[in-house]
Amino acid sequence: MSGHSKFANIKHKKEKNDAAKGKIFTIIGREIAVAVKEGGPDPANNFKLSQVIQKAKANNMPNDTIERGIKKAAGDVGNVTYQYNTYEGYGPAGIAIIVETLTDNTNRTSANVRSAFTKGQGNIGTPGCVSFMFDKKGQIIIDKEECETEADDLMMTALDAGADDFKEEEDSYEILTSPEAFEEVSRALEKAGIVPASAEVTMIPQNYVSVTDETGVKCIRRILDLLEEDDDVQAVYHNWDEPDEE
Repeated sequence: MSGHSKFANIKHKKEKNDAAKGKIFTIIGREIAVAVKEGGPDPANNFKLSQVIQKAKANNMPNDTIERGIKKAAGDVGNVTYQYNTYEGYGPAGIAIIVETLTDNTNRTSANVRSAFTKGQGNIGTPGCVSFMFDKKGQIIIDKEECETEADDLMMTALDAGADDFKEEEDSYEILTSPEAFEEVSRALEKAGIVPASAEVTMIPQNYVSVTDETGVKCIRRILDLLEEDDDVQAVYHNWDEPDEE
C-alpha cells in the first residue's frame, strides 16, 4: 500500500466514526439484528455475533446498548427484514469500488449508491466488474503497543491456527487468512489473550491506483464521503492509493 500504515488507516477511520457515532451505531445495530437472526443471541455459540460485539466495543458503544440490541433482535427475530446487497463500479481514473449495504429498503439504497457514484463522476457497473481485482481475506490487525506477545510467538499462534500470512509493520502486525479460516484464527488469538485493533473479512486490492490530478481526487473523495454518510452502507472497498493525511 505504498508504505501506508494499515493501523494508521484504522485509527483514522475510527476517528471519523467517532465524529458520527449515530451512523456507526446504526450500522452495528443492524449487524447485531442480522447476526442474532442467523445464529441466535448467545455470542459464545454465535461467532458472527461475537465479532459484531467486538466491533461495537471498539467503537465505544455502551454495553447496555449492545445488550438491548441483542435482546430486541432476539424478540423480533421474525420481523428482521434487512437484506445484504453489493454494488460494484468505477470512480475517476478507473478506480475500482465495491459497496456493501444492509438495508430494509433496497430501492432507496440503490438510488443513493447510484447518486453517490454519479455526483463523483463515477458509474455503477455490472456484478463482478471489479471484484476480480480484489482478494477476499480475513484481516486481523494488532496494535504493537497493546500486544505483549513476542512477534515470533504471535506468528506461530496465527499460522498454527491456519493463517495464510503474517506481516510486521512499524506500529502493528497484520494477519491474513482465508475467509474459511478466519473464525478459527480469531478464536486462537482470543484464547491466547490477544485483542486485535481490527478483525474482519474484507476485500484487499491486488493493486493500487494513484490519482494525480486535483479534480479526480476531489471526485473520488466525493463518492467515498457520500457513501460513508449513508446509514445503509456497511463497507466500502476501493483500490485508490489514497494519500496519507497530515
